[in-house]
Amino acid sequence: MAMYKVWVLTRETGINRICTLGGFIVKIFKNLYHAKSNYSTVSDFIPLGLTDNPELQAIFFGVFLVIYLASVVGNLGLIVLIQVSPQLHIPMYFFLSHLDFVDFSFTSSVNPNTLVNFLCDFKSITFYSCTLQVCCFITFVVCEQYLLSIVAYDRYVAICSPLLYVILMPKKLCNGIITSTYVYGFSVGLVQTVATFQLSFCGSNMVNHFYCDDVLLVALACSDTQVKELMLLVIAGFNTLCSLLVMIISYVFILLAILRIHSAEGRQKAFSTCASHLTSITIFYGTIILMYLLPKSSHSLNTDKFASVFYVVVVPTLNPLIYSLRNQEVKSAPKRITEKLFGCQVTEKSLDREASEDKELWLI
Repeated sequence: MAMYKVWVLTRETGINRICTLGGFIVKIFKNLYHAKSNYSTVSDFIPLGLTDNPELQAIFFGVFLVIYLASVVGNLGLIVLIQVSPQLHIPMYFFLSHLDFVDFSFTSSVNPNTLVNFLCDFKSITFYSCTLQVCCFITFVVCEQYLLSIVAYDRYVAICSPLLYVILMPKKLCNGIITSTYVYGFSVGLVQTVATFQLSFCGSNMVNHFYCDDVLLVALACSDTQVKELMLLVIAGFNTLCSLLVMIISYVFILLAILRIHSAEGRQKAFSTCASHLTSITIFYGTIILMYLLPKSSHSLNTDKFASVFYVVVVPTLNPLIYSLRNQEVKSAPKRITEKLFGCQVTEKSLDREASEDKELWLI
């Protein structure tokens, strides 16, 4: 009876917290509605896109569609594969599945509207759709930044302490890390979105980009944007520097551990895997630094637009290849599932090979 009362009390507390959070979010969007009604005459925005050439737009539509479909199939396919494969239920693949989810959500917050605009003569996005896109975009960018650093830390633990890997990364800790990442990402996205759309928009509604870019929206505002510009600089700089610092420290220790490996084949495999990870990090962070942290006088807006294609369209497609499809465990997972479904027995030699691969997981 006492346990039942505790359960009821815990359940009611959880429901109250959810309701409080829901009420807080509703209040924020009501404030946004009143802010639009009182201070903004703009009801929609017009993203100018990458080009106004109809022939190039048709080409871009085909390219974006193929890459987006590849991203959706790759990321969602890997999430399903990791969920249904028991041998992949370890911290590394747990983090990779969430990275796949963030990549899918990140690119899906922009690409569908972009594809539609490639086919339309009149390109537009409503005020509230733009608000939602900005919030989702910032949320998943921040989550991506910290997930990349989490994956780097996970590799550090796996390489430097392979025998204690599962003990040092228990499921409860992994769940806490992921939950805090999503909560923090959403908080940053919500705060930045509210700060942007509480500004007044009474002039031009043309956004010189292929999606609702927060920085360019601030440039369209009629009211004072000094506080918002400071928020952009401080928060973006803080998130970038913190996540980069975690990755740099992790890779310094990884490098030292790799140098202690006596096997030339083991070193080469480890270096190759780290190089792939660092390539993805370089593309992602390189474009962010180019677009948001460097002075605008050092590069053009067209450079910004085409640089953003890499981290909005290309990086979410490359990540499944870089982090998972080159992994022998992931490659062998479909075969194991097929054998299990069709009742095929796995030989003792196959089991020995799987056990050997599990011991060498830290090299992946």
